[in-house]
Amino acid sequence: MKIEKIPSFLGTLLLSTLALSAAPAESKSGLPRLSDYIRPFVGTQGEGNTYPGPSAPFGMVQFGPDTETELWETASGYEYTDTSIIGFTTTHLTGTGIPDLGDFLFMPQVGEPSLVPGPKDNPDQGYRSRYSHADESAAAGYYKVKLQKSGATVELTTGERAGMMRMTFPASEQASILTDLHHILTGKKWKVIWSHVRVEDDSTITGFHLVSGWARERYIYFAARYSRPFDKFQIYSDGNPVIYNTYRFRSSRDAVGTNLQFVASYKTSANEPILVKIGVSAVSAANALDNLDSEISDWDFEKVREATREKWDHELARIEVDAPQEDKETFYTSMYHAFLAPNIYQDRTREYRGLDQNIHVAEGFTNYTIFSLWDTYRATHPLFALIQSRRDSDMINSLLAHYDQSVDHLLPIWSLQGNETWCMVGYHAVPVIVDGLLKGVKGVNVEHAYEAIKTTAMNPDYDSVATYAKLGWVPFDQEDESVSKTLEYAYDDFCVAQMAKSLGKKADYDYFMKRAGNYKNIYDPSIGLARGRDSHGNWQTPFDAHFYDDNSRSNVFTEGTSWQYSWYVPQDVPGLISIFGGRDEFAKKLDSLFTFQEANKSAGVDDIQGRIGEYWHGNEPSHHIIYLYSYAGQPWKAAQRLHEVLKTQYGNKPNSLSGNDDCGQMSAWYIFTALGFYPVCPTSDYYVIGSPAVKRAVMRLSNGKTFTMTADGLSDQNIYIQSVRLNGKDWNRPFLPYNELKNGGTLAFTMGPQPNKTWGTDAKIPE
Repeated sequence: MKIEKIPSFLGTLLLSTLALSAAPAESKSGLPRLSDYIRPFVGTQGEGNTYPGPSAPFGMVQFGPDTETELWETASGYEYTDTSIIGFTTTHLTGTGIPDLGDFLFMPQVGEPSLVPGPKDNPDQGYRSRYSHADESAAAGYYKVKLQKSGATVELTTGERAGMMRMTFPASEQASILTDLHHILTGKKWKVIWSHVRVEDDSTITGFHLVSGWARERYIYFAARYSRPFDKFQIYSDGNPVIYNTYRFRSSRDAVGTNLQFVASYKTSANEPILVKIGVSAVSAANALDNLDSEISDWDFEKVREATREKWDHELARIEVDAPQEDKETFYTSMYHAFLAPNIYQDRTREYRGLDQNIHVAEGFTNYTIFSLWDTYRATHPLFALIQSRRDSDMINSLLAHYDQSVDHLLPIWSLQGNETWCMVGYHAVPVIVDGLLKGVKGVNVEHAYEAIKTTAMNPDYDSVATYAKLGWVPFDQEDESVSKTLEYAYDDFCVAQMAKSLGKKADYDYFMKRAGNYKNIYDPSIGLARGRDSHGNWQTPFDAHFYDDNSRSNVFTEGTSWQYSWYVPQDVPGLISIFGGRDEFAKKLDSLFTFQEANKSAGVDDIQGRIGEYWHGNEPSHHIIYLYSYAGQPWKAAQRLHEVLKTQYGNKPNSLSGNDDCGQMSAWYIFTALGFYPVCPTSDYYVIGSPAVKRAVMRLSNGKTFTMTADGLSDQNIYIQSVRLNGKDWNRPFLPYNELKNGGTLAFTMGPQPNKTWGTDAKIPE
């Protein structure tokens, strides 16, 4: 991938008026070394949803260690509390709740090579190796660990489409490097259904495997070059050496099957490094080799590492903050997480495998994959629209390419490497597209985009959308997760309406705004909360507003309860306030959400992390809720709860996150919240002001403008807004208009230890 030109304002960043409490050293490009603040091990301990390996920003290759393949929770393959490493693989998901990827395992060994990993409870049996965190380190673009079984030290670095592995061996007559094509992150469900490996010459192999997983038909190819020719090599199939014979194989250099391993053997001297360069492709082994040779042309490990670190410094410099060390590490680690996905999904030739499994060429855009849209439409993509506009344009065009290749004429729901996983609910590619276009993202065919979002919203087959349009709600006797779907469809319809309005399509605007009001149909006035209705209009009985069982297909909510989902009307909070009986009653209901104490032993609830009463920050349906206090004219309550979440559910430690990062959404929430405002309703023309958590921040907007936030007097005690000045003018409303942000300017907070209950009471939404 060609690195975009660094804007001139970034080249003079250190000459700006921004004063840092502890300015990092400069990189070669003159950018501050903000990558020094990244802590790759930050994640959710016990969940294994964040991997610590190196990746370029939005990179196709995400090289890293795997410690677990079967546990559903360990979706990234790496769990910090595990004591052994299986091996090192080229692809990983980040922060998802479902495992996949973990392609093409490489593992150094000393002694008789093993072909199977061995059990986790007895790692000495196979090629798995014990390790210690004392011998492990990670940074932007780099990972290092010493393996206790072999005594080998492994270092990893990566570019966009290729990675590099440096293995430093002890002296041995029998050292080897295993490549296991059978290894993937299975979650006890997925499997490799075919694979191929080929020895191209005395230091190069290529191959592929076809995986039936969360992505039901996933092709991925690889090419690997070794810095030292093999002393000898062997391919194994089902544990047996592949040799020339006339019964099964006609070559010892080429094999196909479902369980293949390749072993390169060496005699090594003490502290001898052997390097392997690995490229990947979804198109062909030839393209994988081309990606590798064009991106990593020599054996200079440090050059690749430094180039990737420079890329991270470039991306992180889009926001520069002044804060204490721990908060800086939390902030820039959050930016790191937010910029790991979606991933580039095309070769140097611009070819990629599409949803139709045909090979396409990305004309005029860079193709991306891994769209966790139910999560990332909330804050991650709105962040991209502000500071990653070029990439956001490419991502929108990738969503439209998916639509063009969809036999169902649908935008993606949860897209994974040329596959639709059908995970989660709603059609949330719509707000991603609309928010980007309304925020000035260029390079997208607007009429084609509108065709895609309208066609998706009118699809007669997708999850009872047609019934929802006819009845005004999704009936629980015909569709699972019916209340969540009703609420999320209504929000998505609001987004369609906003784009229709911008294009002068009044009839469409009126139609979709009417559908956006369907949320009113599932609020039961007798309980004051959202509740399921059947196809005859009857309320669901029996009904428990605190019930949660995500494993129950009869549940009317998606990963939540009525108490979380009843607040989900971001498109019409004033209308929701009216349903709840006005601002005071609305605020009291919010209070009771956070103070709910009854122990709920329903299935799955004990696994939810980040609970404050019935507020569950570890899952996305709650992410906007605290900001609703600002609509009710009580923003000081938002300030108190926001800082509680920031201090208790984020940090710079391996167990700091309270839930799956979900491809950057948890981290994007932190970024916006630390800046003092949040996109409660993406596609609207305003943000909701909360309470800042950094003393100063400079946002380098994609249009070249600079927006500066300051928080005078901010401390752990001074968390309440006393006054606000927006672009030099007193500002008493808890909303930040987009028009005031997009042209650059200043947002100046004055903070204090007690609420100023006269500020922010004017909760009229900007027009």
